[in-house]
Amino acid sequence: MTGANASWHYLAKFRGLRLTNPNDTAALAALVRRAVDHHRQGRLAEALTLYDMVVRAAPDNAVVHCNRGIALQAMRRFEDAMRSYDHAIRCQPAYAEAYFSKATVFNVLQRPQEALQNYDLALRYLPDHAGALRNRGNTLLELDRPEEALACFERVIALAPDAADGHYNRGNALRALNRIEDAAASYDRAIALRPDYATALGNKGNVLFELRRYDDALASYDRALRADASHALTHYNRGKALQSLNRPDDALASFERAIALKPDYAEAFCNRGNALYELGRFDEALACFDQALTLQSDFAGALCNKGMWKLLLGDFAEGWPLYEWRPAPDASLPRSSPRWRRRDDLEGKTVFIQAEQGLGDTIQFCRYARLAQEQGARVVLAVQDALVRLLATLGGEVTIIPRSAAAPNFDIRVELLSLPLAFGTDADSIPARIPYLAAEPERIARWKTWLGVDDFKVGICWQGNKESPTDFGRSVPLVHFERLACVAGLRLISLQKRDGVEQLAHLPAGMTVETLGEDFDAGPDAFLDAAAVMENLDLIITSDTAIAHLAGALGRPVWLVLKYVPDWRWLLDRSDSPWYPTMRLFRQTARDDWPGVFAAVERELRRLMQTR
Repeated sequence: MTGANASWHYLAKFRGLRLTNPNDTAALAALVRRAVDHHRQGRLAEALTLYDMVVRAAPDNAVVHCNRGIALQAMRRFEDAMRSYDHAIRCQPAYAEAYFSKATVFNVLQRPQEALQNYDLALRYLPDHAGALRNRGNTLLELDRPEEALACFERVIALAPDAADGHYNRGNALRALNRIEDAAASYDRAIALRPDYATALGNKGNVLFELRRYDDALASYDRALRADASHALTHYNRGKALQSLNRPDDALASFERAIALKPDYAEAFCNRGNALYELGRFDEALACFDQALTLQSDFAGALCNKGMWKLLLGDFAEGWPLYEWRPAPDASLPRSSPRWRRRDDLEGKTVFIQAEQGLGDTIQFCRYARLAQEQGARVVLAVQDALVRLLATLGGEVTIIPRSAAAPNFDIRVELLSLPLAFGTDADSIPARIPYLAAEPERIARWKTWLGVDDFKVGICWQGNKESPTDFGRSVPLVHFERLACVAGLRLISLQKRDGVEQLAHLPAGMTVETLGEDFDAGPDAFLDAAAVMENLDLIITSDTAIAHLAGALGRPVWLVLKYVPDWRWLLDRSDSPWYPTMRLFRQTARDDWPGVFAAVERELRRLMQTR
């Protein structure tokens, strides 16, 4: 007998059993088998009806109470499921499966501490319960206890070495411990055991992304999507890898796919906006940031990105407040310490200013410390240790300390890049008194002897910090300077340090770039030699690096080459900078068109040389 008729057959036997023969174990067993069959087939309501009949006839049957709880849990009747598990435990206090199942309900209800307690009870009575070990590990990860989680997953692997899930979860624990290479190896093992393991492939892509192996990360995401194309997060992560590879068109398509799968995906809208921004499609980018904020009104990334969009367009009134949503600097100061706000009276107060971003940002915005001092404040400016000696030339009565030093006593504090907002900076009030930094006179004299006075000396810098996520598209391959080397009477002199120096070993035939020796800025202090060299140069030509800011702060003539959509501080559609009066901007008119930029630079150089 099959189907519904079979159910009624067992039901009839059970009804007879209840009334006439409560010890008919065969009938009970048959009814339980039928209930389990319904359960396995997903017919939960029918299974629950039969489980209810069994527990009324045999109220001390722990297994049936536990199965009943599992059915109720699948129906999302969590409180009822919990009561069934508790009843099973009362019937059989050492019933590991009931504790395990109860723990899974606590996981669903986002009560990880109670889940952990029940996994521990399950493992007390059944130490090799692989499911409890696995789930306990994942719960420990949720509680930010990765070392303990790793121990759980190691036990799972010892019990089942060829179970892909164990290696996958071990990878997650190792990643949480920042053991990135080990995590990658665990994901590889999981993938070897299950080649179509989409989540393992996706997480392998994530660790490769963290290792800045963007091409490899992309390949892993592509494999994951071939295994499961419905995973919105993988499409999103693929888009981020493509952004890091400076492929915004392709990234845009990935973010759009993620949004199609998950229409409320605020992060994908935000990054879609970033891709559109890189493509110069500014109105569409703004619409994406706004959509992200509609979905999540306090989304810091979207608010900050919208702020940078406003600043790029010169809308300082709206841009500076939105830029306050940028990531907070790493600092030991309590977040509750008093912060400087616009229009605060500074007279007689000690203001502690914290540099927060890159070296170039500190050089650009340190000028505001003088403004605070001029309003009657005692100013302490904490900067990157390497910049202390250079910024000591800022002058006034500003005290410069290394960021690694203990914070002084202060009345109010402020992050360095919040000062434009605090001072109400607009396009007409950018403090541009140049120079505001200076080179050391004895270094200037020493480098004058080294460089000599012959020919027109042009300092060049082409590569920024490769570790910076903003470097893509900003740095320039050195080979593009080749056409400048052909200008008669001109010497190219490298100001490059660290990243990018290796390109000097592969210059095109006939191209000469002078270097300044191994001692050039070799000490712990940054830019002291660079500043002195600049005072002996006729011109500096650089990509968007700290060297550009240093040249501008020194008041030296500097030409800055910019990518198609530059950093917000360089604004749009102008060849000058309100931040640096001695700076001239050369912009790409199409993405990645460095040849066009350097053709324009060469023309202007030749014109300049003719007027000397």
